[in-house]
Amino acid sequence: MFKIRPVAIDTYPENMAFLPRTGSSYGAEQFQALKKIEICGDASSILATLAILDDDHLLEPGEIGLGEQAFRRLGLPSGTMVTIAQARPPASLDAVRRKIGGALLDATDINAIITDIAHYRYAPMEIAAFLVACAGSMSRAETLALTRAMADAGERLHWPGPLVVDKHCIGGIPGNRTTMIVVPIVAAHGLTMPKTSSRAITSPSGTADTMEVLANVELSAARIQEIVAQENAVLAWGGRVNLSPADDILISVERPLGIDTAEQMVASILSKKLAAGATHLVIDMPVGPTAKVRSEAAAVKLRKLFEYVAGQLGMVIDVVITDGSQPIGRGIGPVLEARDVMQVLRCEADAPADLREHALLLAGRVLDLDPALPGGQGKRRATELLDNGAALAAMHRLMREQGPPPQVAVLGTLVHDITAPATGHVSAIDCHRIARIARLAGAPMDKGAGIDLFCKVGAQVTAGQPLYRIHAAAPAGLAYARELAAEDDGFALLP
Repeated sequence: MFKIRPVAIDTYPENMAFLPRTGSSYGAEQFQALKKIEICGDASSILATLAILDDDHLLEPGEIGLGEQAFRRLGLPSGTMVTIAQARPPASLDAVRRKIGGALLDATDINAIITDIAHYRYAPMEIAAFLVACAGSMSRAETLALTRAMADAGERLHWPGPLVVDKHCIGGIPGNRTTMIVVPIVAAHGLTMPKTSSRAITSPSGTADTMEVLANVELSAARIQEIVAQENAVLAWGGRVNLSPADDILISVERPLGIDTAEQMVASILSKKLAAGATHLVIDMPVGPTAKVRSEAAAVKLRKLFEYVAGQLGMVIDVVITDGSQPIGRGIGPVLEARDVMQVLRCEADAPADLREHALLLAGRVLDLDPALPGGQGKRRATELLDNGAALAAMHRLMREQGPPPQVAVLGTLVHDITAPATGHVSAIDCHRIARIARLAGAPMDKGAGIDLFCKVGAQVTAGQPLYRIHAAAPAGLAYARELAAEDDGFALLP
C-alpha cells in the first residue's frame, strides 16, 4: 500500500507517477517491470507511467507521487492509501497492430481504441502508432466510426428544439477571429448557438484564448445551459466540459509529428460539434499557399468528406471555401484580436474591414439556416444586426453572464517594429511564419503578446516603413521573435 501525494509537475497529457528508488517495498528490477502501473483506490483507479526518483527529499517512504494530471484524474485526497500493480496492455492494441498491417478496422475496433485513449491507457508512442497507421490509409467508413467514437467518449450536451447552429474554421489563418462576431450576431437574431471553442495548440490564439481577454470561458455544463437558455448563445472553452476528450489527446501527439490528415481533421471537428449538440454547422475553409488547405482541388476533396460524415451523423453542413492567402484583421494574439473584434462590433470607423466582411459572410450563412428567414437574406440580416448595435449588446450580455476574465490582460509593452527593406508593394504574407513569430513573442500564454499588422497584400510601402509591430511581455519573448523575423519576416515585396 502507498499513500498518494500530489507533485507539482505538469505532465500533460500523460498520467505520471513517481516512486523513490530506495525506501519502498519494491526493488530496482520491479521498478523496471512496473513501467506502466495501475493505481487503485477504493473509489477510482488510473493507469500511469512510472518514473523513479533519486532525490530522497521529494517523497517520504511509503508515498507515491502523482503528477498534476494523474492526481486530478484519480480524484482522491492527498494521503489516501492506494495499491499499485503492473498494468496490462490494452486489448485494443491488437486492432492498432492490424491497422499497421493495412487492415480496415470496424466500428467496434475503433470504439475500443478511442475509449482506451480517452481513459489514458495508451502511452504517447502507442497513440503515435495508431495515428501514423491511420495517416497511411483510412476509409470513409473508418472516418465516420472514428468521429462517432470520439464524440461518445466524453460528455454530450443536449438542447431543446430542432435547430442548434454552430460555426467552425479549420484554422491556419492568423487573426481570423470571426467566431466572436458571428456568435453575438446569431444570438441577437434568436437562433441557438452554444459555441464551445478550443484553446490554441500551435496558433498564436484560439477563440477561447481571445474571449478570455473579455470574459470567463471556463464554464460548467450547467452554467452553459443556463446562459444559452437566457441569451441564445455562449462563448466557452470546450475543454472544461469534457467534449470529445480523446481529440485533445490525439492532437497533443499529432502536432509534434506533423500529422494533419483530412480524415483526422474531419473526425476532430465533427466529433466536437456532435458532442456539443449542434444540428447545423457552417465550416469556414480558407484556401491559400500557406494555409492548412493549399489548393482548390484539396478543398473540394475535404469538403466532400465533411459532407459525407456530417450527412451520416444527421447534421446539416455548409462548407464555405474562403480566401486564405493572408492574415485577417490586424491583431494576432489574444489582446490584439480582442481589440479587433470589439472594434468591429462597435462599428468603429477604423475597424478592420476584412474581419468585418468575413464575419458577415459567415454569419449570413449561419442565418440562412433559419427556415423563418427568406432565402438569401442571411447576410443582409447579419449586417442589420451588426450596424444597429444589437450584436454589440448581445456580446455585452454574454460577457456579463459569463463573468469577468480570471485576470486583466494588457497589451505587451515591449515592442519592436519590423520594417520594409525596400520600396515596393506587398505581394504575399506567409501566414505560417507570422503565426510562429507571434508565438515566439509569447502568445497565447502571454495574452498581451503578438503582432500588430500595419500592411496587407497589395499595400505600397517605402523602405524603412513599418510592416508590423511585435509586442511582448518578457524580454526573452521579444528577442526570440525578433531573431525569427530577422531570418524571414514573412512578407514578400515586389518593386
